[in-house]
Amino acid sequence: MKAIAVRRGEGTPAIVEKPRPDPAAGEALVRTLRVGVDGTDHEVISGSHGGYPEGEDHIVLGHEAVGVVVDPNGTGLSEGDVVVPTVRRRPNGSNDYFARGEPDMAPDGFYHERGIDGAHGFMAEYFTSSAEHLVRCPPEIAELGFLVEPASITEKAIEHARASRSAFEWSPESAFVLGNGSLGLLTVAMLQESFDRLYCLGRRDRPDPTIDIIEELGATYVDSRHTPVDEVPEAYEPMDFVYEATGYAKHAFETIKALAPNGVGALLGVPNDWTFELDGGALHRELVLHNKALVGSVNSNVRHFERAVESVAALPEWFTDDLVTGVYGLDEFERAFDDDDTTIKTAVEFGSR
Repeated sequence: MKAIAVRRGEGTPAIVEKPRPDPAAGEALVRTLRVGVDGTDHEVISGSHGGYPEGEDHIVLGHEAVGVVVDPNGTGLSEGDVVVPTVRRRPNGSNDYFARGEPDMAPDGFYHERGIDGAHGFMAEYFTSSAEHLVRCPPEIAELGFLVEPASITEKAIEHARASRSAFEWSPESAFVLGNGSLGLLTVAMLQESFDRLYCLGRRDRPDPTIDIIEELGATYVDSRHTPVDEVPEAYEPMDFVYEATGYAKHAFETIKALAPNGVGALLGVPNDWTFELDGGALHRELVLHNKALVGSVNSNVRHFERAVESVAALPEWFTDDLVTGVYGLDEFERAFDDDDTTIKTAVEFGSR
């Protein structure tokens, strides 16, 4: 079968031939439909994030997948089921995090991530997975199933943010999404029903397709070149919830100033090392005296995937049409890895239902 992989030292994805996998006990064989491409894939390709499977000179890419079961193999799934795989897997046998159904809370060394770190991904014509890591998806949204994984990341971040405010009555009205990439835009769309006022941060000039999407969603575009994050309360309003998806290290600390009293910021970006000066005392006071909180969030589990399936199904058709700027077959898969101002969200298509 054909797969898309990156070899050690090459830095460019390529089609490779691999044997079609045979499902082990407890696993199903899945025929891949589509696999999304995101920033993490680019980091894996460049070698700045993740790692190769042990003893392998390449890693099959892809962690945002949707497929259809072709061999249930006694798992309880049915042939023809549309499924979305979760990302994390046990590295060597079980551990408490996986046993509790919380692989997303496992620290380094207690997991592999398919297509990212230590395990081959889903960007192949077929893949196998244990049934516990496959989430059913309605057939009518099969073409958008590759959006479930990124949506699950947001579901978890929201869950953890709300949990941090569970000690008191928290009724947030304003939300500020930092980052107008595909995850940021998806999050703005997902927050529409929960917040009265939405804002989204970017660094682009008009005309721009992401700004058009932000404003069509009824949110306010904030240009960080003119209004830094920590100046947003004066320019607009203090924010009850801030969702950081930029990986820009200063934003984590600027978020504290941007929050309203009792507000919470969810940090999802993964920055490179960067040393800079800040007023630690002032930030400490802000957190303490105004009951603010910051939570970090990475990965997600089956519960979040199940919620994400519902969220993706509820997205407006116009939004997904504008968000997904390209779906490419194997004959032009390279285009799915383009990274320019006209590209928002892309996927590689391996087949149809």
